[in-house]
This record gives sequence, structure tokens and C-alpha cells, in this order.
Amino acid sequence: MATIVKWSPFQDLDVIERRMRRLLEDVGVAPEPLPAADLYETPSEVVISLDVPGFDERELEIQVTDHMLTVKGERKVETEKKEKTFHLHERLEKRFERSFTMPTETDLEHVKAVFDKGVLEMHVPKLEQVKARTIEITKA
Repeated sequence: MATIVKWSPFQDLDVIERRMRRLLEDVGVAPEPLPAADLYETPSEVVISLDVPGFDERELEIQVTDHMLTVKGERKVETEKKEKTFHLHERLEKRFERSFTMPTETDLEHVKAVFDKGVLEMHVPKLEQVKARTIEITKA
């Protein structure tokens, strides 16, 4: 009995992306994989969750400049003596850098970061909106 599989153009795009990555790796100019991220907003803050499995919190660094939040990771990996041939290589390597542009109404002076089970979660509070006030005009 034949199995019916729904065609999805995104599946084909994924195959193309993987083949392009392998081609570029063979030439030596493959882009570094980036950690997966979720960025969402609540009424009081912007939250970024970044998957960094295999990294320790001491190997991660968060930098804030202007309205840009950058996460860098670098780990010391002991190289194995064994020769191996990868058929698929998608895991994060020794180093990565990922930047996020923050909205202007965020308070980058009070960012809090929590690291648990390979997930780095950054909480960026929103600035309190300045309320309009009326200025009384007097005669000179």
C-alpha cells in the first residue's frame, strides 16, 4: 500500500539549504550555525530565549550597545585524536555570536539573564511611558 505524503515547499527549501551548506563547507566558506531563538513581548518586558546546548554560563557573554543586545559564546573544546567524516554537521561549534535589535522603549540598563538547562533567557524591561502634562501659561 502506498503512503500519501503531503507536499510542502518548505521541506524542499530545507533540503536545498542543507545541500548549499554542504557545498559551502566543502569550499571552506560555510556560515556558522546560529543558536535558535524566541523573542516575544509582554506588557512589561521583552524576552529573548536562546538555545545554547553544550555551553556553560561561564562561556557566554551578553553585551549591550545603543539598542543592540549581543550574545556571544565561546568554549574550549578538546579535540579528539580520532579521524571522523561528518555526513551531517549542524551542532553549534566552539564559537557563536547573535545580535538582536531592541525597541527604543526598552531599558537596556536593567537586563536580567537566567541560564537553565542549556537555555539562556534574557528579560529586558520596558521603560515607563512618559505621560503628557499640561503647562499653565501666565501673563507677563
